[in-house]
Amino acid sequence: MSTKTSPVTAADLAKNAYKQQYGVIVICSDEAQQIAVYEAMKQQYPNNKIKVVTT
Repeated sequence: MSTKTSPVTAADLAKNAYKQQYGVIVICSDEAQQIAVYEAMKQQYPNNKIKVVTT
């Protein structure tokens, strides 16, 4: 049985393992507020990556 080697080396992983990021979490009371906050943030910060999450 042959062993396949990964094209990604340990050095590649170490070099790119962590990228510092900064974020803000807004806790909304319901889905309607979440939509409103999301739309407002898209308008106010068009060059930022805006993500929607639910828990």
